[in-house]
Amino acid sequence: MTAAAGHAHGPYTAYDLEELPEEGRRHELADGWLHELPGDLWHDNAAEQLRTILKEAARQATADVHVAGAPQEVATSAGIRRPDAFVVDRDVARLALERRARTYYGPDLLLVAEIVTPRTASERTDRVRKVAEYAATGIPHYWIVDLEPRPSVTVLELDGRPDGAAYRARRRARAGEDVRLELPYPIAFDPARLSEME
Repeated sequence: MTAAAGHAHGPYTAYDLEELPEEGRRHELADGWLHELPGDLWHDNAAEQLRTILKEAARQATADVHVAGAPQEVATSAGIRRPDAFVVDRDVARLALERRARTYYGPDLLLVAEIVTPRTASERTDRVRKVAEYAATGIPHYWIVDLEPRPSVTVLELDGRPDGAAYRARRRARAGEDVRLELPYPIAFDPARLSEME
């Protein structure tokens, strides 16, 4: 937890999150508490590579989408999340740009991806908390990306159950295998690309 200006003990609001100085740190807001996101060169490089892969695939498919990531935000029932990568329809992105908003709403997302930072508090958040949260928000696809011991991508797909939305694992692709999906547009790549440095 991090103290926000004017509120030493919380609970915090989206306004407190907005007022935090960046200073090389990133935060999310969940259930009224600010959580610092871990970040290192390895994680940030993988996030950039993933966004590039998603953009290249969108161009090849002539998909009318926009690929984004932090510092752009996603509003969920718990608060404000800053995914490493996400995809929205281009019209949704245009509207956000016109409104000068950097926050998207969960139901607008086609795909969200989080890169796990092992042995941190955010690892459990990415693997457990966000699985339930993103499903409840209605995001159809959630990718959990692991970089250790070798890059892999776990592809989760929304499964609308009568008792509520939940994800089901569609597949897991490891370095040396191709992730091949048709949704939200055709995407094919080897997870090993996520560890390449440019």
